[in-house]
Amino acid sequence: MADDFNKGDKVEWNSPQGKVEGEVKEKITSEKTVGGGKGGGQKVKGSKHDPRYRVESDKTGAEAAHKPDALEKK
Repeated sequence: MADDFNKGDKVEWNSPQGKVEGEVKEKITSEKTVGGGKGGGQKVKGSKHDPRYRVESDKTGAEAAHKPDALEKK
């Protein structure tokens, strides 16, 4: 597991449906809304010392934000 990712890195993470593969789109170091749809997105509070990463599923195109320890480089 790595704790620093770059835009374009291929990663995987766990979801209730199983392993998801996707790509890092952005490092989040402030408050931001990620995704969209009916729920209006996910509010994320990242910081310089505790970042989140916006990722996009290869299969569905859905976006989510995760802590670095939830992601694994492929």
